[in-house]
This record gives sequence, C-alpha cells and structure tokens, in this order.
Amino acid sequence: MSRAYPIWNQVTACIYKSGKSWGARKDALVEVFVGTSRRNSHAFVEHSTTHREHPNGVREYRFHVNGACVKRALLFPESDSLLFIQPSDEIEVYTTAGQTTIQKVKKYCAHQ
Repeated sequence: MSRAYPIWNQVTACIYKSGKSWGARKDALVEVFVGTSRRNSHAFVEHSTTHREHPNGVREYRFHVNGACVKRALLFPESDSLLFIQPSDEIEVYTTAGQTTIQKVKKYCAHQ
C-alpha cells in the first residue's frame, strides 16, 4: 500500500496481465455497469470507501455498498492493526493523558 494515500485500491481483471492500483485521500467511489456494449450498459452496483481523521489522530474508514455502510474500522496512531466496529455503532473517540478511548454512545428510547 502506498503511504501517500490512506485508501488504496488494487484491481484484478482478466484483461490485465497484472493488477492495477490507485489511491485516494478522502473518498473513492466506484460505479459498476454491466451490459453488452458501451451503449447497452446499465448501472449495477456502486461502492465507496471513505477516510476521515479525527482531531486526536484516530483514522476512521468506512466501506459502503449502494449507500449503505457495510464495514467500518478505526486505525489508532502508532498502531499497525485495524479495529473493526459495527457499521451502525455510534461511538465517541477521545484522548485523555495520551490514552485514546472508544466509548459506545448509549441510545435511550422514550417509553409511551
């Protein structure tokens, strides 16, 4: 993976002798079309990868399919591994005295 881009895409296809790759800094959107020709092609699926850096240096990555977040991960400063979290979790990431903490935000429901 290139150090210059937080998002790196490696593409393998039968038309290439070797893989093709490209990077992005904040967002990468891929629209996939299927059909028999350029004039007869139809939107099939859309997927995107996003990258954001929180003020405390924690990086957050999300992968979306047709607009729905299906995978989410955090990368902490000085860490070499990702922490995967549920796409629907609402979290707070904060740093106190050099210690980075993740806290799940509790959801309260009003009873009728």
